[in-house]
Amino acid sequence: MTLILTVILVALIFEYINGFHDTANSIATVVSTKVLTPRQAVMLAAFTNLFGAMWGTAVASTITNGLVDSKAVAMTSDIMICVLIGAIAWNLLTWWLGLPSSSSHALIGGLCGAALAASHNNWHVIIWSQPNAEHWYKGAGLLWKVIIPMFLSPFIGYILGFAIMAALYISLRNARPARVNAFFAKAQIVSAGGMGFMHGTNDAQKTMGIIALVLLAGTKAGHFTNLPQWLSFLNTPEPEPGKKLVIALWIKVTCAIVMAAGTAVGGWRIIRTLGHKMVKLHPINGFAAETSSATVIAVASYFGIPVSTTHNISASIMGVGSAKRFNAIKWTVVERMIWAWVLTIPIAAAISYALVRALQALGWAA
Repeated sequence: MTLILTVILVALIFEYINGFHDTANSIATVVSTKVLTPRQAVMLAAFTNLFGAMWGTAVASTITNGLVDSKAVAMTSDIMICVLIGAIAWNLLTWWLGLPSSSSHALIGGLCGAALAASHNNWHVIIWSQPNAEHWYKGAGLLWKVIIPMFLSPFIGYILGFAIMAALYISLRNARPARVNAFFAKAQIVSAGGMGFMHGTNDAQKTMGIIALVLLAGTKAGHFTNLPQWLSFLNTPEPEPGKKLVIALWIKVTCAIVMAAGTAVGGWRIIRTLGHKMVKLHPINGFAAETSSATVIAVASYFGIPVSTTHNISASIMGVGSAKRFNAIKWTVVERMIWAWVLTIPIAAAISYALVRALQALGWAA
């Protein structure tokens, strides 16, 4: 019981770090264009993240049901702590370096690495691919829910950002710059709010899924059998065949509040990379980048795809900058970011794998 509560605490720490690590995703552009002060932008992001996290559970269901076969391996509390430590370690390292890496992919990498070690290298424990014969976008597994979207969503974000920015340039080519800036300074507040909301709909739900997995394992192991009535909310029964695990309301509320609190702290190192180092932005550019990125994330959240908010806003900023002129992008900065993207899943997986192996060697895990 104590170990399970420890896992929930560590999961909430991850959610808090996710908040300040990924704050930059939704506010870097609105800060760099000087539409809002950093403090105003952080509070906007915290507020919109809070409401976004309460909106739907499709992504949480993917984490609990769609990546690791919970029937083939017991994702016990000690294993889940290794998952979270692997993700937290990579998040803190990339935050310190100012690299906008993906908290989502760090968590997914940690989950897969720990599951592989816990199953003693049974690769079948990872759900690689479950294509849907009728609708390809409803497929499940690591390939359909993570790998393909990892490359496809930033590409779409780049193209959409380029297209929106190009359309704005063409339609406003005769407009006075002062009026354009004044209009989009207001419009960007709306787009930044939308970006924060969509960030909440996708990112906050990953931790909800982790907590639900831990409680499900605890319930199956009988840890909650003799709990007092006031703790009965911890019981998480296994879903009926063909149905997905239901995420309890208290889990959603707790994760939403913790992520909003983390968001309120801010992530200034990453803001400097996204908002200043990569390309110089004006309000119209920020509006185009936020609108295109929020659109991609909204579609992904609808289909329960845990995409990277970081990847999408970064790619959208690149697309917007390229519409201005191709050499407006500082490609050396982009190269560092892409390396962080590529390495996130394998390194987080390797850390979690090594931690589980260490517990097994010490006799603390089966």
